[in-house]
Amino acid sequence: MLLQFVVGAAACVSNIVIHALVMLVLVRVAQGAAANAALWPSLRLVAIMVATASILMMAHGIEVLAWALTYEMVGVVPANADALYFAFVNYTTLGYGDIVPVERWRLIGPTTAMCGVLMFGWSTAVIFEVLRQALSIVSASPRPVRGRAP
Repeated sequence: MLLQFVVGAAACVSNIVIHALVMLVLVRVAQGAAANAALWPSLRLVAIMVATASILMMAHGIEVLAWALTYEMVGVVPANADALYFAFVNYTTLGYGDIVPVERWRLIGPTTAMCGVLMFGWSTAVIFEVLRQALSIVSASPRPVRGRAP
């Protein structure tokens, strides 16, 4: 049982490292993009948020892949089962139940789910922080007055 926790913790820490690196780059890029929002601030805001959500989805995909590789390395998934599918089902807490881990690795699924919930919560917080920063920068920038002749 201790080995399951150690392997699960190692995989989760790798997810945290991936997420932290993506978050660092994402927040810095979003700050820079919002600061350059002189023209079309609303369109810029939409672009920042679409990019943020897309990059976060890619980060989650990489994190699921890390879990799938972990599953393959330690033999969690039964023969003729797809480790990537199993990792996605656990990470997203979907829990179809059509694949169950081999008996000696029963705790790895809930560990994956716990890590996935943490990563999704963190992503939600980052989305709101990027939105907050982008809105504060965009709303602080001067807007041209339209339709008024001097």
